[in-house]
Amino acid sequence: MKLSIKAVLVLLAAVFLSVEVAKAAKPKLIVYTSMKESLISSLKADFIKKNPDIDMDYQSAGAGKLMAKIATEKESGKIMADIIWTSEVPDFYQMKNDGILIKYKPQGADQTINPLVGTDDYFRPARLGTLGIVYNTREIKNAPKTWKDLLNKEYKGAYSIANPALSGTSYVSVAMLQQVFGDQYFRDLRKNGAKVGKGSGQVVDDTASGELAASLGVDYITFDKIDKGATLAIAYPKEILMIPSPIAILKDTKALAAAKKFIDYMMSKDAQQIVADNATLPVRKDVKVPAKYNLPTVDDAQKNGIKVDYVKMMSEKEARVKSFLDIMQK
Repeated sequence: MKLSIKAVLVLLAAVFLSVEVAKAAKPKLIVYTSMKESLISSLKADFIKKNPDIDMDYQSAGAGKLMAKIATEKESGKIMADIIWTSEVPDFYQMKNDGILIKYKPQGADQTINPLVGTDDYFRPARLGTLGIVYNTREIKNAPKTWKDLLNKEYKGAYSIANPALSGTSYVSVAMLQQVFGDQYFRDLRKNGAKVGKGSGQVVDDTASGELAASLGVDYITFDKIDKGATLAIAYPKEILMIPSPIAILKDTKALAAAKKFIDYMMSKDAQQIVADNATLPVRKDVKVPAKYNLPTVDDAQKNGIKVDYVKMMSEKEARVKSFLDIMQK
């Protein structure tokens, strides 16, 4: 039976309308994250491939900017994000206390490690960031083995720590080291000419250029430089600076089912393999980290990672930062 032109047009219109309706029905999931672009974009592609019925996107920025954005949106009556994922652990305790997170225990959670206490399933780590002693292999021939090796003459005037007043990651690291070694350690570092840098990326850049012999550096920042040819290496003393990166569902979400699927996905072996392939520790022990990244094992990080009370740490931030800078900027 031949269809008239009018009938064909009506049929095409109906098909177009059904496609548009299907698009409109597809839930839109927005993730606010401080993760690097290569990591979050890879996770997005894999998640959408596995969940073609969900339209997922993200906004990537520093954790401070994202928290300011959330505060502004909350004030206006609607937080636009469905999920928040950063490395600023104290922010998650604060959001939990503020009542803007949803309690959810994802599928696969029992296969992951969670070094944080008192999370009550409102948030959990989706990766484990680490910091170590980043050194320039042109300047330093023997890898440092302990934090106190930085007091040796080869590091005199050539070691730097990012300013903890400007970098949340640096502040947590400084607080961890202070907890283990006390302020005397920083006094000894300063006597050996240690300096305060700006951001976490800048001190690694200065180490790569040879301006510094070594710095306190973030894992993925360092390995990105190494992959691009920088003569850098990273050493991990026994006392590991391990900072979890929590993920959580925001209470204002209008795509709760999709948000839960994303959190489930982030605990999966496939997602955690992508995390590991991006030069940082996964939260699953059954995921293999590429050998070219000499990261500590997940077991080592869990066992030897310096344990801290994040809530207490943040309540003491102003005093701790002042004490550190008073010592290091004399």
